[in-house]
Amino acid sequence: MVESIATTSILGHRPLCQGTFVKDASCKRRSPDNCRFLITEFLGGRLVASPTLPRLRANRLKISSIKALAMELAKKAYSYREESIPSDWNYDIDNDFDRKPGLWPPENKADNPSLHNPLLRQERMGCGWLGAIFEWEGVLIEDNPDLENQAWLVLSEEEGKSPPPAFMLRRIEGMKNEQAISEVLCWSRDPSQLRRMAGRKEEIYQALQGGIYSLRAGSREFVNILMHYKIPMALVSTRPRKTLETAIGTIGIEGSFNVIVATEDVHRGKPDPEMFVYAAQLLKLIPERCIVFGNSNQTVEAAHDARMKCVAVASKHPVYELGAADLVVRHLDELSVVDLKNLAAVESAEFGSGEPELELEEEVDDPSSSTLSAVDDSFW
Repeated sequence: MVESIATTSILGHRPLCQGTFVKDASCKRRSPDNCRFLITEFLGGRLVASPTLPRLRANRLKISSIKALAMELAKKAYSYREESIPSDWNYDIDNDFDRKPGLWPPENKADNPSLHNPLLRQERMGCGWLGAIFEWEGVLIEDNPDLENQAWLVLSEEEGKSPPPAFMLRRIEGMKNEQAISEVLCWSRDPSQLRRMAGRKEEIYQALQGGIYSLRAGSREFVNILMHYKIPMALVSTRPRKTLETAIGTIGIEGSFNVIVATEDVHRGKPDPEMFVYAAQLLKLIPERCIVFGNSNQTVEAAHDARMKCVAVASKHPVYELGAADLVVRHLDELSVVDLKNLAAVESAEFGSGEPELELEEEVDDPSSSTLSAVDDSFW
């Protein structure tokens, strides 16, 4: 009993059982490797202690092998991430997908690294950085499509042309007058004649319309809300600029739009997205953060071709015919700023850059068909 107590006092720790942690005299937690009971034997009344060298060496070998494996795995992981991020990073390149899984967060198309103010850069990357592009007739003001058809019929009589059928009138909806006359109606391709007939058609329409404009229900309230939240707005139409400015002043919404794109500013109308792309450039916004408000499937097609979102207003078409749009409403006051932010935050798959990849099917040689062809050849 005395010898065991002396042995314990000499070693300065309690014996260790099954490699568990123990406490020494100073009540400090000690590692099993440091607190393992040494091998002792008595020789001639002396206490001889020898360390457990074989077991310590085995433990050290295990720890070193585990450390080496962990360092190798960490090196592979970091080399994998270094390969994913090139040294000359270019923010303008957009592949619309992560080059390798594990890169997070994904690239934000609205990011502009040239901005030195981090708050402005963060605001730009948020869903609140967006713009609204409005069509004129059928969206903001009341539209009578019969007047447009009557103007074309009157022009055809004046020019001595056959009246265009109904399907052709539906096809030229939203086009510029010059584009419709030269490409669809095929009345002339002479530039001077195109300008003359296009101007005459516009005069006939304005005479039939009488200069009377009325806002659609909820349009003024929605425009005021966007102005309150400082959301930039653009007005796009195939009408002449002078006609648009006069109409805006008549209904009392002058100063509401940051940009006005008229027929003189573009070469082609819908379904070509030129008008919407030009409006986004004037607003200094990327197309993915622009929301187009229209009332026809031609508008939806043009907006999606321009990589923009589209809200369709069911003014002259029923709701079920406008299902290709991102949102369909009957009046603009049904929308809120939260709806626009949620719409701008969605990254649609159809906005992928580049041409779609074509999947080629591999032709598998059928032995039965080759046998049949051989038999037929031998037969003939």
